[in-house]
Amino acid sequence: MAIFTGVHPVVEALRAGRPLDRILIAKGAGGARIQEVIDLARTNGIAVRFEPRPGLDRIAGMATHQGVVALGSAHKYADLDGVVNGAKMLVVLDGVEDPHNLGAIVRTAHAAGAEAVIVPERRAAGLTETVGKAAAGALEHLPVARVTNINRTLEQLKERGFWIYGFDERGVEDYDRVEYASPAAFVFGGEGKGLHELVRKHCDAVLRIPMSGSIASLNVSVAAGVALFEWRRRARG
Repeated sequence: MAIFTGVHPVVEALRAGRPLDRILIAKGAGGARIQEVIDLARTNGIAVRFEPRPGLDRIAGMATHQGVVALGSAHKYADLDGVVNGAKMLVVLDGVEDPHNLGAIVRTAHAAGAEAVIVPERRAAGLTETVGKAAAGALEHLPVARVTNINRTLEQLKERGFWIYGFDERGVEDYDRVEYASPAAFVFGGEGKGLHELVRKHCDAVLRIPMSGSIASLNVSVAAGVALFEWRRRARG
C-alpha cells in the first residue's frame, strides 16, 4: 500500500487524482493547509478520518507527516449513481473488514454476474493491494462504490426499484426457496457480526443458508458465493 506523508505530498496526490483509500488527520491539527487537504479529499470522494497523533506516527514511521497521512488504494472507487443505472444485481457489504474476504467477494460477484459491489466508508476494508490480489484481477472489471451510509444507500436503491435481500444466520427464510425479484441487491454482514439491526430492517427479506452439523454460519465470502450463484442459476433459467 502506498503511503503519503505530509501536507504537500498528500495535496499533490489529491490534485493528481491518485487512487487513495483514506486520509488520516491528527486530532487537533488545523490551519489553512489542513483545510485544503480536507476540501480536496471531499471533492475527490476520499474518506477523511481524525485519529490520535500516535496512530499517524506508527503508520508514517520515520517520515515527517505534519499531522496528515494518506493511504493509497489499489483502484479508484466508482460513483454510486454510475453503478446503479441499469444494474440487475448489486452486492452490498455491511462492514466486511478482512481484505481477503473483500477480494474474494469481488471475484465471486464478478463471476456470478453482479454489476457492482458497494462498501461503507467506515469500519470496513478498503481497496488495498491485498484486496486486489485476493480479487485475482476482478477489480479491473467490476466497479466498487464506497458510500457514507449503508442504510441511506439501501433507501436510495429501494427508491430506484431494487429489492433488498439480506443474508444472515438469523434469517427466517431459506435462500433457495425464495423467488428473487429484479433488480436485486444482496446484503452481507461483517465477519462474526452479521447484519446490523438497522440494516436488517431495511431489507425486504432476511434469508439464511441452512447448515448441517454444529457450525452456525459460513465465512462471508463463501456465503456470498453460495447466494450469488443461486441467483445466477435462477437468472439463467
